[in-house]
Amino acid sequence: MKHLSKALIVVAGLAVSACSNPDRFGDQYANGAGTSGTAGGLAGTAQDPQSPLYFQQTIGDRVLFAVDQSTLSPTATATLDGQAQWLATNVEYNAIIEGHADEQGTRQYNIALGARRANAVQEYLISKGVSPARLKVISYGKERPLEICSEEACYAKNRRAVTVISAVPTS
Repeated sequence: MKHLSKALIVVAGLAVSACSNPDRFGDQYANGAGTSGTAGGLAGTAQDPQSPLYFQQTIGDRVLFAVDQSTLSPTATATLDGQAQWLATNVEYNAIIEGHADEQGTRQYNIALGARRANAVQEYLISKGVSPARLKVISYGKERPLEICSEEACYAKNRRAVTVISAVPTS
């Protein structure tokens, strides 16, 4: 019984210490805040060109892809040019690039496709001068659809990469 209680105390201590250590992209992602980019108490309005809300609503936080593709369209590169410029001006922010897919296909295939899409966005932003250290990619595949549907117009909204902005933690 003594060994069990000691083990439980050690495990509880590890769990508590692990939860209090956010990564370099801030702690807003540790509690599930995700695609909106406005969680975690980020200040600013859509009229403030230095705010994440401005980035999301005015510049655009997402780019769309064709079926089974991770190639950036001219519309996507125009949006990403704006994102790169905003990130160059606002060095106090990092970005997580989320790759998504529509509901068609297997989970495993869509996770890989989402990763290719997120990586395409990351590579483009790096080519425009954004430091790789400020960018992180994650793929959600078909696990986080904007809409659940069975029509092409709806599927198209789910084939995307979303750039989520977070404040650089101060140490």
